[in-house]
Amino acid sequence: MPMEHSLLLASTASEAGSRLLGVVEVVAAFLAILAVIFLVVGRVSGRAQRPIALAVCLLPALVLVAVGLVIPAIDTIVNSFKNQQYLGQQHTSFIGFDNYRFDFTDSDTQRTLLNTLQWLVIVPVASVAVGLTAALLLGRMRHTGIWKTLIFLPTAISFVGAAVIWNYVYDAPVQGGPQTGLLSRIALAFGWHNPPNWLISSPLNLYLEMIIMIWIQAGFAMVVLSAALNAIPDDIIEAARMDGASGLTLFRTVQVPMIRNTLVVVGTTIMIATLKVFDIVFSLNNGNFNTDVLARQMYGDLFVTNQVSRGSSLAVILFVVVLPLVLYNIRQLRRERATR
Repeated sequence: MPMEHSLLLASTASEAGSRLLGVVEVVAAFLAILAVIFLVVGRVSGRAQRPIALAVCLLPALVLVAVGLVIPAIDTIVNSFKNQQYLGQQHTSFIGFDNYRFDFTDSDTQRTLLNTLQWLVIVPVASVAVGLTAALLLGRMRHTGIWKTLIFLPTAISFVGAAVIWNYVYDAPVQGGPQTGLLSRIALAFGWHNPPNWLISSPLNLYLEMIIMIWIQAGFAMVVLSAALNAIPDDIIEAARMDGASGLTLFRTVQVPMIRNTLVVVGTTIMIATLKVFDIVFSLNNGNFNTDVLARQMYGDLFVTNQVSRGSSLAVILFVVVLPLVLYNIRQLRRERATR
Protein backbone atom coordinates (compact mmCIF):
# COMPACT_ATOMS: atom_id res chain seq x y z
CA MET A 1 0.00 0.00 0.00
CA PRO A 2 2.78 2.54 0.79
CA MET A 3 4.47 1.58 -2.49
CA GLU A 4 1.27 2.28 -4.47
CA HIS A 5 0.85 5.58 -2.64
CA SER A 6 4.44 6.56 -3.49
CA LEU A 7 3.94 5.64 -7.15
CA LEU A 8 0.73 7.71 -7.26
CA LEU A 9 2.48 10.71 -5.75
CA ALA A 10 5.39 10.33 -8.19
CA SER A 11 3.00 10.12 -11.14
CA THR A 12 1.05 13.16 -9.98
CA ALA A 13 4.25 15.15 -9.42
CA SER A 14 5.53 14.15 -12.86
CA GLU A 15 2.29 15.19 -14.54
CA ALA A 16 2.25 18.52 -12.67
CA GLY A 17 5.88 19.12 -13.60
CA SER A 18 5.23 18.45 -17.29
CA ARG A 19 2.25 20.83 -17.27
CA LEU A 20 4.27 23.52 -15.54
CA LEU A 21 7.06 23.06 -18.07
CA GLY A 22 4.55 23.42 -20.89
CA VAL A 23 3.21 26.68 -19.41
CA VAL A 24 6.76 28.01 -19.02
CA GLU A 25 7.55 27.14 -22.64
CA VAL A 26 4.42 28.90 -23.92
CA VAL A 27 5.14 32.04 -21.86
CA ALA A 28 8.78 32.03 -22.98
CA ALA A 29 7.76 31.70 -26.64
CA PHE A 30 5.25 34.54 -26.25
CA LEU A 31 7.85 36.81 -24.66
CA ALA A 32 10.37 35.92 -27.39
CA ILE A 33 7.87 36.84 -30.09
CA LEU A 34 7.14 40.14 -28.35
CA ALA A 35 10.86 40.88 -28.06
CA VAL A 36 11.37 40.26 -31.79
CA ILE A 37 8.37 42.44 -32.69
CA PHE A 38 9.50 45.35 -30.51
CA LEU A 39 13.05 45.00 -31.83
CA VAL A 40 11.80 45.28 -35.40
CA VAL A 41 9.52 48.21 -34.56
CA GLY A 42 12.35 49.99 -32.78
CA ARG A 43 14.49 49.85 -35.92
CA VAL A 44 11.76 51.27 -38.17
CA SER A 45 11.93 54.98 -38.84
CA GLY A 46 10.26 57.54 -41.06
CA ARG A 47 6.60 57.56 -42.10
CA ALA A 48 6.18 53.83 -41.59
CA GLN A 49 7.01 54.05 -37.87
CA ARG A 50 3.56 55.24 -36.68
CA PRO A 51 1.44 52.79 -38.75
CA ILE A 52 3.65 49.87 -37.73
CA ALA A 53 3.55 50.90 -34.06
CA LEU A 54 -0.27 51.11 -34.20
CA ALA A 55 -0.44 47.72 -35.89
CA VAL A 56 1.81 46.16 -33.25
CA CYS A 57 -0.32 47.59 -30.44
CA LEU A 58 -3.74 46.87 -31.95
CA LEU A 59 -3.25 43.69 -33.95
CA PRO A 60 -2.81 41.28 -30.98
CA ALA A 61 -5.89 42.71 -29.27
CA LEU A 62 -7.93 42.50 -32.47
CA VAL A 63 -6.82 38.91 -33.04
CA LEU A 64 -7.78 37.94 -29.50
CA VAL A 65 -11.17 39.66 -29.80
CA ALA A 66 -11.81 37.95 -33.13
CA VAL A 67 -10.77 34.50 -31.89
CA GLY A 68 -12.36 34.76 -28.46
CA LEU A 69 -15.51 36.76 -29.20
CA VAL A 70 -16.41 37.58 -32.80
CA ILE A 71 -15.89 34.17 -34.41
CA PRO A 72 -17.62 32.22 -31.59
CA ALA A 73 -20.52 34.71 -31.68
CA ILE A 74 -20.97 34.25 -35.41
CA ASP A 75 -20.70 30.48 -35.03
CA THR A 76 -23.35 30.54 -32.27
CA ILE A 77 -25.73 32.61 -34.39
CA VAL A 78 -25.28 30.25 -37.36
CA ASN A 79 -25.80 27.19 -35.14
CA SER A 80 -29.06 28.62 -33.82
CA PHE A 81 -30.57 28.18 -37.28
CA LYS A 82 -29.46 24.52 -37.55
CA ASN A 83 -30.55 21.20 -36.08
CA GLN A 84 -27.21 20.43 -34.42
CA GLN A 85 -27.58 18.12 -31.44
CA TYR A 86 -24.07 17.66 -30.06
CA LEU A 87 -20.78 19.49 -30.27
CA GLY A 88 -18.67 18.43 -33.23
CA GLN A 89 -21.60 17.03 -35.23
CA GLN A 90 -20.64 17.04 -38.91
CA HIS A 91 -23.91 16.62 -40.77
CA THR A 92 -26.41 19.36 -39.93
CA SER A 93 -29.00 21.28 -41.91
CA PHE A 94 -30.63 24.67 -41.67
CA ILE A 95 -34.11 24.69 -40.13
CA GLY A 96 -34.74 28.44 -40.09
CA PHE A 97 -36.40 29.91 -37.01
CA ASP A 98 -37.64 26.59 -35.63
CA ASN A 99 -35.41 26.78 -32.57
CA TYR A 100 -36.61 30.28 -31.76
CA ARG A 101 -40.21 29.23 -32.36
CA PHE A 102 -39.69 26.39 -29.90
CA ASP A 103 -38.15 28.75 -27.32
CA PHE A 104 -41.23 30.98 -27.26
CA THR A 105 -43.84 28.21 -27.41
CA ASP A 106 -42.42 25.49 -25.16
CA SER A 107 -43.97 25.71 -21.68
CA ASP A 108 -40.74 25.00 -19.80
CA THR A 109 -38.78 27.56 -21.78
CA GLN A 110 -41.59 30.09 -21.37
CA ARG A 111 -41.30 29.63 -17.61
CA THR A 112 -37.55 30.13 -17.89
CA LEU A 113 -38.04 33.37 -19.81
CA LEU A 114 -40.62 34.56 -17.27
CA ASN A 115 -38.26 33.75 -14.40
CA THR A 116 -35.46 35.65 -16.13
CA LEU A 117 -37.76 38.63 -16.63
CA GLN A 118 -38.60 38.63 -12.91
CA TRP A 119 -34.89 38.52 -12.05
CA LEU A 120 -34.31 41.39 -14.47
CA VAL A 121 -36.94 43.59 -12.82
CA ILE A 122 -36.76 42.70 -9.12
CA VAL A 123 -33.02 42.33 -8.51
CA PRO A 124 -31.81 45.68 -9.98
CA VAL A 125 -34.65 47.66 -8.39
CA ALA A 126 -34.17 46.05 -4.98
CA SER A 127 -30.36 46.29 -5.13
CA VAL A 128 -30.45 49.99 -6.02
CA ALA A 129 -33.08 50.65 -3.35
CA VAL A 130 -31.08 48.89 -0.64
CA GLY A 131 -27.81 50.48 -1.76
CA LEU A 132 -29.31 53.96 -1.92
CA THR A 133 -30.94 53.58 1.51
CA ALA A 134 -27.65 52.42 3.01
CA ALA A 135 -25.79 55.31 1.36
CA LEU A 136 -28.26 57.85 2.76
CA LEU A 137 -28.27 56.41 6.26
CA LEU A 138 -24.51 55.99 6.49
CA GLY A 139 -24.02 59.50 5.10
CA ARG A 140 -25.52 60.87 8.31
CA MET A 141 -23.33 58.77 10.61
CA ARG A 142 -19.77 59.08 11.83
CA HIS A 143 -17.14 56.38 11.62
CA THR A 144 -18.98 54.56 8.84
CA GLY A 145 -15.96 52.72 7.44
CA ILE A 146 -16.63 49.42 9.17
CA TRP A 147 -20.33 49.45 8.24
CA LYS A 148 -19.60 50.23 4.59
CA THR A 149 -17.01 47.46 4.56
CA LEU A 150 -19.49 44.93 5.96
CA ILE A 151 -22.13 45.91 3.39
CA PHE A 152 -19.66 45.88 0.51
CA LEU A 153 -17.98 42.63 1.57
CA PRO A 154 -20.47 40.29 -0.22
CA THR A 155 -19.50 41.93 -3.53
CA ALA A 156 -16.08 40.29 -3.22
CA ILE A 157 -17.61 36.82 -2.75
CA SER A 158 -18.08 34.61 -5.79
CA PHE A 159 -21.61 33.64 -6.77
CA VAL A 160 -20.88 30.01 -5.96
CA GLY A 161 -19.50 30.96 -2.56
CA ALA A 162 -22.57 33.10 -1.86
CA ALA A 163 -24.83 30.22 -2.88
CA VAL A 164 -23.02 27.88 -0.48
CA ILE A 165 -23.38 30.40 2.36
CA TRP A 166 -27.08 30.94 1.76
CA ASN A 167 -27.65 27.22 1.33
CA TYR A 168 -26.96 26.93 5.06
CA VAL A 169 -29.51 29.70 5.67
CA TYR A 170 -32.19 27.96 3.58
CA ASP A 171 -31.30 24.44 4.68
CA ALA A 172 -34.26 22.28 5.72
CA PRO A 173 -33.87 19.19 7.92
CA VAL A 174 -34.61 15.67 6.77
CA GLN A 175 -37.47 13.89 8.48
CA GLY A 176 -36.59 13.66 12.16
CA GLY A 177 -33.20 15.28 11.69
CA PRO A 178 -31.78 18.31 13.51
CA GLN A 179 -32.82 21.81 12.51
CA THR A 180 -29.74 23.55 11.07
CA GLY A 181 -31.15 26.14 8.64
CA LEU A 182 -31.09 29.69 10.00
CA LEU A 183 -34.28 30.72 8.21
CA SER A 184 -36.17 27.72 9.57
CA ARG A 185 -34.90 28.46 13.09
CA ILE A 186 -36.14 32.05 12.79
CA ALA A 187 -39.51 30.79 11.52
CA LEU A 188 -39.78 28.40 14.48
CA ALA A 189 -38.88 31.20 16.89
CA PHE A 190 -41.79 33.26 15.56
CA GLY A 191 -44.23 30.38 15.98
CA TRP A 192 -44.16 28.80 12.51
CA HIS A 193 -44.20 25.18 13.67
CA ASN A 194 -43.78 23.52 10.28
CA PRO A 195 -41.64 25.69 7.98
CA PRO A 196 -41.34 24.43 4.40
CA ASN A 197 -38.31 23.18 2.56
CA TRP A 198 -37.45 26.61 1.25
CA LEU A 199 -35.46 25.66 -1.85
CA ILE A 200 -38.11 23.37 -3.34
CA SER A 201 -41.18 25.45 -2.46
CA SER A 202 -42.24 27.24 -5.66
CA PRO A 203 -42.52 30.19 -6.28
CA LEU A 204 -40.95 31.17 -2.95
CA ASN A 205 -37.62 29.54 -3.86
CA LEU A 206 -37.24 31.81 -6.89
CA TYR A 207 -37.41 34.95 -4.76
CA LEU A 208 -35.16 33.47 -2.10
CA GLU A 209 -32.50 32.97 -4.77
CA MET A 210 -32.96 36.59 -5.84
CA ILE A 211 -32.17 37.69 -2.28
CA ILE A 212 -28.68 36.22 -2.71
CA MET A 213 -28.05 38.35 -5.79
CA ILE A 214 -29.44 41.44 -4.05
CA TRP A 215 -27.16 40.73 -1.09
CA ILE A 216 -24.17 40.66 -3.45
CA GLN A 217 -25.04 43.70 -5.56
CA ALA A 218 -26.33 46.05 -2.83
CA GLY A 219 -22.79 46.82 -1.65
CA PHE A 220 -21.72 47.83 -5.15
CA ALA A 221 -24.76 50.09 -5.47
CA MET A 222 -24.11 51.63 -2.03
CA VAL A 223 -20.48 52.53 -2.82
CA VAL A 224 -21.22 54.13 -6.19
CA LEU A 225 -24.34 55.99 -5.02
CA SER A 226 -22.61 57.16 -1.84
CA ALA A 227 -19.87 58.72 -3.97
CA ALA A 228 -22.50 60.35 -6.19
CA LEU A 229 -24.34 61.79 -3.17
CA ASN A 230 -21.11 63.14 -1.68
CA ALA A 231 -20.31 64.79 -5.02
CA ILE A 232 -23.43 66.99 -4.84
CA PRO A 233 -22.20 70.55 -4.09
CA ASP A 234 -22.93 71.70 -0.55
CA ASP A 235 -24.23 75.07 -1.73
CA ILE A 236 -27.04 73.33 -3.63
CA ILE A 237 -28.08 71.40 -0.53
CA GLU A 238 -27.91 74.54 1.62
CA ALA A 239 -29.94 76.54 -0.91
CA ALA A 240 -32.62 73.83 -0.97
CA ARG A 241 -32.77 73.80 2.83
CA MET A 242 -33.11 77.57 2.93
CA ASP A 243 -36.07 77.19 0.58
CA GLY A 244 -37.68 74.84 3.10
CA ALA A 245 -36.74 71.49 1.61
CA SER A 246 -35.76 68.80 4.08
CA GLY A 247 -35.98 65.07 4.59
CA LEU A 248 -37.99 63.32 1.92
CA THR A 249 -38.62 66.54 -0.02
CA LEU A 250 -34.89 67.24 -0.24
CA PHE A 251 -34.23 63.67 -1.34
CA ARG A 252 -36.96 63.68 -3.99
CA THR A 253 -36.48 67.14 -5.47
CA VAL A 254 -32.71 67.65 -5.17
CA GLN A 255 -30.67 64.54 -4.47
CA VAL A 256 -32.40 62.09 -6.83
CA PRO A 257 -32.32 64.46 -9.85
CA MET A 258 -28.66 65.21 -9.18
CA ILE A 259 -27.68 61.51 -9.17
CA ARG A 260 -30.17 60.31 -11.80
CA ASN A 261 -27.49 59.33 -14.33
CA THR A 262 -25.60 57.39 -11.68
CA LEU A 263 -28.78 55.59 -10.66
CA VAL A 264 -29.36 54.58 -14.27
CA VAL A 265 -25.78 53.37 -14.73
CA VAL A 266 -25.85 51.33 -11.51
CA GLY A 267 -29.25 49.84 -12.40
CA THR A 268 -28.25 48.83 -15.92
CA THR A 269 -24.94 47.40 -14.69
CA ILE A 270 -26.79 45.20 -12.20
CA MET A 271 -29.26 44.23 -14.96
CA ILE A 272 -26.40 42.98 -17.10
CA ALA A 273 -24.98 40.95 -14.22
CA THR A 274 -28.44 39.59 -13.45
CA LEU A 275 -29.08 38.45 -17.01
CA LYS A 276 -25.92 36.37 -16.85
CA VAL A 277 -26.80 34.80 -13.50
CA PHE A 278 -25.98 31.11 -13.61
CA ASP A 279 -23.89 30.14 -10.62
CA ILE A 280 -26.51 30.77 -7.94
CA VAL A 281 -29.28 28.86 -9.68
CA PHE A 282 -26.97 26.02 -10.71
CA SER A 283 -25.38 25.67 -7.28
CA LEU A 284 -28.59 25.62 -5.25
CA ASN A 285 -30.87 23.31 -7.24
CA ASN A 286 -29.67 23.24 -10.87
CA GLY A 287 -32.73 25.13 -12.07
CA ASN A 288 -35.18 22.56 -10.78
CA PHE A 289 -38.45 23.33 -8.97
CA ASN A 290 -39.40 26.13 -11.39
CA THR A 291 -36.28 28.25 -10.76
CA ASP A 292 -34.52 27.91 -14.10
CA VAL A 293 -33.16 31.01 -15.82
CA LEU A 294 -31.95 31.69 -19.34
CA ALA A 295 -28.23 31.25 -18.71
CA ARG A 296 -28.71 27.97 -16.82
CA GLN A 297 -30.99 26.45 -19.46
CA MET A 298 -28.60 27.54 -22.18
CA TYR A 299 -25.81 25.62 -20.42
CA GLY A 300 -28.08 22.59 -19.97
CA ASP A 301 -29.07 22.50 -23.63
CA LEU A 302 -25.50 22.94 -24.84
CA PHE A 303 -23.63 20.54 -22.57
CA VAL A 304 -26.10 18.25 -20.79
CA THR A 305 -29.08 17.33 -22.98
CA ASN A 306 -27.29 17.52 -26.37
CA GLN A 307 -29.42 20.24 -27.92
CA VAL A 308 -26.67 22.52 -29.17
CA SER A 309 -28.76 24.49 -31.63
CA ARG A 310 -31.50 25.16 -29.08
CA GLY A 311 -28.88 26.24 -26.58
CA SER A 312 -27.37 28.49 -29.24
CA SER A 313 -30.74 30.13 -29.84
CA LEU A 314 -31.03 30.85 -26.10
CA ALA A 315 -27.52 32.33 -26.18
CA VAL A 316 -28.55 34.60 -29.05
CA ILE A 317 -31.67 35.69 -27.15
CA LEU A 318 -29.52 36.46 -24.13
CA PHE A 319 -27.10 38.43 -26.31
CA VAL A 320 -29.93 40.41 -27.93
CA VAL A 321 -31.26 41.36 -24.50
CA VAL A 322 -27.86 42.28 -23.04
CA LEU A 323 -26.57 44.29 -26.01
CA PRO A 324 -29.02 47.25 -25.73
CA LEU A 325 -28.32 47.46 -22.00
CA VAL A 326 -24.57 47.60 -22.63
CA LEU A 327 -24.94 50.27 -25.33
CA TYR A 328 -27.28 52.31 -23.14
CA ASN A 329 -24.88 52.02 -20.22
CA ILE A 330 -21.98 53.25 -22.37
CA ARG A 331 -24.09 56.15 -23.58
CA GLN A 332 -25.03 57.16 -20.04
CA LEU A 333 -21.41 56.95 -18.88
CA ARG A 334 -20.29 59.20 -21.72
CA ARG A 335 -23.09 61.66 -20.99
CA GLU A 336 -22.21 61.75 -17.30
CA ARG A 337 -18.52 62.22 -18.11
CA ALA A 338 -19.38 65.08 -20.49
CA THR A 339 -21.34 66.95 -17.82
CA ARG A 340 -18.42 66.94 -15.36
